[in-house]
Amino acid sequence: MAQTIATEQPLNTARIATGTYLDTGTVAAYTWSDLGFKPRYIRVINTASGDEECWIEGMDDAHAFKRVSAGTGGAITSLGLTVTDRGFTFGLDTDVNVTNQQVYWVAIG
Repeated sequence: MAQTIATEQPLNTARIATGTYLDTGTVAAYTWSDLGFKPRYIRVINTASGDEECWIEGMDDAHAFKRVSAGTGGAITSLGLTVTDRGFTFGLDTDVNVTNQQVYWVAIG
């Protein structure tokens, strides 16, 4: 029995990057510029406070949807997440980006 097998790259391929961030000094915006792709979705979670931010393609720079551990959530229009061609910048939102609090993130592009 003869077989012909052809393999093609899928038309829709997702790239995924994950990481952590812990600022032990004066908190500042931080840029991950070496992911190698432009994210279409980003989620950042502060595991100490339970607060989180989410950015989805189409949102403006520095915007995000933020949910705090108290359960309230809503759109923020500054100090959120800004996408670059090869990564993203994590802004200075004082609920999520906090000194000595571990942050985990995932970016999908």
